[in-house]
Amino acid sequence: MKSVLITIGDEILSGNTVDTNSNFIAAQLKSIGIPVVQIFTISDEVEIIKKTLASAFELADLVITTGGLGPTRDDRTKTAFAEFFDDKLTLDDETFEHLKKLMIKRKREHLLEINKNQAVTLFSATVFQNENGTAPCQMIEKEGKTAICLPGVPYEVKPLIKDKIIPHLKEKLNSNYIVSRFISVVDFPESLLAKTIENWELGLPETVSLSYLPVGNRVKLRLTASGNDPEEIENLLNVESEKLRPLIGEKVISWDGSDIQEIMKEILKDKKMTLSVAESCTGGELSRLITSVSGSSAYFLGGVIPYDYHKKIEILGVSEKTVREKTVVSEEVAQEMSLGCQKLFGSDISLSTTGVAGPNSDEFNTEVGVVFYSVRVKDAEKTVRLFLPHLERNDFVNFVSQRVLQDLVQILVNDF
Repeated sequence: MKSVLITIGDEILSGNTVDTNSNFIAAQLKSIGIPVVQIFTISDEVEIIKKTLASAFELADLVITTGGLGPTRDDRTKTAFAEFFDDKLTLDDETFEHLKKLMIKRKREHLLEINKNQAVTLFSATVFQNENGTAPCQMIEKEGKTAICLPGVPYEVKPLIKDKIIPHLKEKLNSNYIVSRFISVVDFPESLLAKTIENWELGLPETVSLSYLPVGNRVKLRLTASGNDPEEIENLLNVESEKLRPLIGEKVISWDGSDIQEIMKEILKDKKMTLSVAESCTGGELSRLITSVSGSSAYFLGGVIPYDYHKKIEILGVSEKTVREKTVVSEEVAQEMSLGCQKLFGSDISLSTTGVAGPNSDEFNTEVGVVFYSVRVKDAEKTVRLFLPHLERNDFVNFVSQRVLQDLVQILVNDF
């Protein structure tokens, strides 16, 4: 079975809201063997929704929509579904009772009448009640095709998909399992890497596929296998991964890790080492990445963001003379920041960043895109200079943060 996702809403098209639902739903569907072959983003217009549904069902047997289910007049998804499936909309008593209890629980009984339209559903639909919002999820099946209509709020979508839709589809469709394995490779240009493992790639079984996913100067090899027995799939991935060891083993920092912060977590826990950060140009992104992993409190002691250079002097003990002579964006300041951070927190490891993300320069007229970062592990220290004038501010921050953590992982793997 193949699927198509449709994101409905002008707020997505305008760029005001990022579509995170499609990414999440696609990953969940993949886990039960249902690939997504197309993702549409469309406006909340009845005719456009109907035409897109028609196009989607030419590509797949399962279509999932998100958005356009609010109580206001500009939410037209249900109307479009009713017209497309030649169905009618009726007030569903069970859904209305669920809505009433939800409103009472939230002390919003006075809004029940205004939100009554949320209990109107397709007559032929199977309704999955939404425990976290007012719009239920509806599923309609016709002529071997299945359409699932979800609200658009991510914290409502996720539990509906995980707890209700995926179990239903898995039971109904007896889907295959799809399992992915991520192998993280560093200091290996993608073209050279592809050439090095070409024969191995050509020899992969039909049930295994390979993707190259560049992240900064790291390449993630994603091995994906499908089948009916998850244990057999895991064994197959283990066998194929082992074949790579003599080819690229020295360049691999993780044989089963996706995000750099997850890879780092396992290494730090294994080595029983602690970490702290002093961030300037990354503005807290390093700390966000580190703490995005459950259990990071076991090794992450904390961080500071001394954005103003006076605070670098005051909090981290950076020398005013160094700032005056070398400017705040310099190798020397990055080194003094990491040393001061290590002392401040008493950590085994400290990381520091200083640079100009743009679009404007700093008070020292440093060229936009220049960044220095320092990785300090016990008494050893490494400073790196990057020049990234082509990156917009957010991309700059993300790239530098990823690169710093990657360098730390490489140092720990190779030297400690």
